[in-house]
Amino acid sequence: MDCDKCGDQAVMNAAYSGLHLCERHFFRSVEKRVRRRIREDALIGDDASPETPENWVIGLSGGKDSVVLTHILNETFANDPRIELIALTIHEGIEGYRDASLEACLDLTDEIDIRHEVITYEDEFDLQMDDVAETDPEGMAPCAYCGVFRRDILSRYAEQFEADKLFTGHNLDDETQTALMNIFEGDVAQIAKHFDASLGRFEHPNNDGRTRTETEAFIPRAKPLRDIPEKEIALYAHLKDLPVHMAECPHASEAYRGEIQQLLLSLEENHPGTRHSIMAGYEELAGIAAEQYHDDGGPELNECERCGASTTQQLCRKCQLVDAVHAV
Repeated sequence: MDCDKCGDQAVMNAAYSGLHLCERHFFRSVEKRVRRRIREDALIGDDASPETPENWVIGLSGGKDSVVLTHILNETFANDPRIELIALTIHEGIEGYRDASLEACLDLTDEIDIRHEVITYEDEFDLQMDDVAETDPEGMAPCAYCGVFRRDILSRYAEQFEADKLFTGHNLDDETQTALMNIFEGDVAQIAKHFDASLGRFEHPNNDGRTRTETEAFIPRAKPLRDIPEKEIALYAHLKDLPVHMAECPHASEAYRGEIQQLLLSLEENHPGTRHSIMAGYEELAGIAAEQYHDDGGPELNECERCGASTTQQLCRKCQLVDAVHAV
């Protein structure tokens, strides 16, 4: 099949748009959508300059999404003195898995020559995920523990590195799954938080409509890949020959998300464009929810009495889980 842009051999067919694209135009398509998202979300602050550049911390796991994100951000901003990139990799202590993905991270950051920091659960919490998964003191899926620990490290070290924004490689499939999970659970507060944390646009003179409400308690997150389907990111990484670790975590067990994933794949196959439609509507609804949420004041945040993290309780969830693991 021929590329609709130039007539060369196509490497992909986007059913949701009907386009057939060759390798060159496929690369352009992915990169254009990422850069458009950066512009539309106003991710480059008004005051970013060569004298006062913005620090962007990228959560780099070595998987396809974070590697593609890091590659495109570096291609876009390597020669832009307004932006400084820092890659942050977390080693959870999962034998036979994280060492291989860390190697992919090192290969990438060495090749593109950007600052790379590696943080371990062992150093931070005196534990390893293999042991947590085996003991499971709270009777939860391993992902539930790991998600809390990872978010804590990303937030703390983004703040330590004086980040203006924290970038993660969530793609269209990831964000659509989260949107449906929040809706099916009826969690309006979480929908509002989702908008302010990573979906809403930043304040900018050219922005009309709703923008996220920022708080000093958290480094704002950005997700420039959220318009790109997962399969296209995988294809991009493959065709670019990027150093990617494709294995799945041996402790992955998010059963509910897996059900939502299968539902979305079925809907997308029968009704191409479903994911894009869901996200477009969800972002609009999330903005409305966020406005109402802020009008109502939202929950009062305190400091964790042990680590100082923002929480609604005496101890944050991370400290509670660390205590539970060490109590076994």
